[in-house]
Amino acid sequence: MISYYLPSASKIGVGYQVHELANALVRRGHHVDVFSECPPVEGALYGHRHIALTGRFRTFRFATALRRVDFSSYDALHAHGDDYWLWRRRAPRHIRTIHGSCFEEALHIRGIRERLRMVALGFSEILASLVADETAVVSPRTRVWTPWVRRIIPNGVDTERFVPDAARRAARPTVLFVGTWSNRKRGKDLAEAFVRDVLPAVPDARLEMVCRDAPPDPGPGIDVLGALSDDELVAAFQRAWVFCLPSDYEGFGIPYAEAMATGLPVVATPNIGARYVTDEGRAGVLSPLDGIGAALRRLLQDEERRAALGAASLARVEEFRLSRVVDEYEALYRGAPTVAHPGGVHEGRG
Repeated sequence: MISYYLPSASKIGVGYQVHELANALVRRGHHVDVFSECPPVEGALYGHRHIALTGRFRTFRFATALRRVDFSSYDALHAHGDDYWLWRRRAPRHIRTIHGSCFEEALHIRGIRERLRMVALGFSEILASLVADETAVVSPRTRVWTPWVRRIIPNGVDTERFVPDAARRAARPTVLFVGTWSNRKRGKDLAEAFVRDVLPAVPDARLEMVCRDAPPDPGPGIDVLGALSDDELVAAFQRAWVFCLPSDYEGFGIPYAEAMATGLPVVATPNIGARYVTDEGRAGVLSPLDGIGAALRRLLQDEERRAALGAASLARVEEFRLSRVVDEYEALYRGAPTVAHPGGVHEGRG
């Protein structure tokens, strides 16, 4: 596998998905090596091949460095980015997963330099989709930018680890956020909405933020948890009453699926990933940013509605079970034919 990001040094969701997928494949008896700029992940079951880089423009230089790697001893090369220079067959099977659209992200990101970088990466995604033998996107809307890609394989969540546990549910109304304070995750906006719209009506409510860049005192009723271990993260989901991530853009949004696997109602802004994961709001609450606080307030005050959405979450997350995702990729590695689905799109499960 190729992934610039891994959880050892990055909070980017792609790295976490690669880590989970690689571990799951090893448990099935496969040998997996991950080529990454990040250091090894503690406790990982797969092999690690470090591509050491220094200086600027590392993501682009990472792709160039991969040109010098001999992948011929592997049966399959599965890239989660940065394979756009690998246009000659470097392994019997070359698979590419596009975890979102950099063009789409460029519409939302701040700063001219970052926007130009995202546009450049968007063109690299197009090139990569043409280089690989098979390309998959993680959500249907991602195909807007690469309509020739016919296969959809969602990101997966380990439903044996992320499970409901009523005994751990907090006694006080608790909202959980997993993301960043600034930029597209909009933790700051959520904190302001919580203080303005939730606390006056639900004064014992808490907002727990799994967040590394939040200020030390973000506001009343708000606890910043920082970075958590895998077990601590599961416990945080199990403790919460509601999960909220008001991102302006998500290609998929793995925390949505993790929350749903633990039986939580999900409140989100209607970004591409949230719309897909919540089945267009049938398994969650989609609200514009200025209505997020009111949506949370209503949900915290309505036990029956929370229970109904929790049940819908558990039903919907079956589409995103990690074991199903691994099944799909194993078929791609072996060169299995694509299955046609209604509407003419050839998709993976989900």
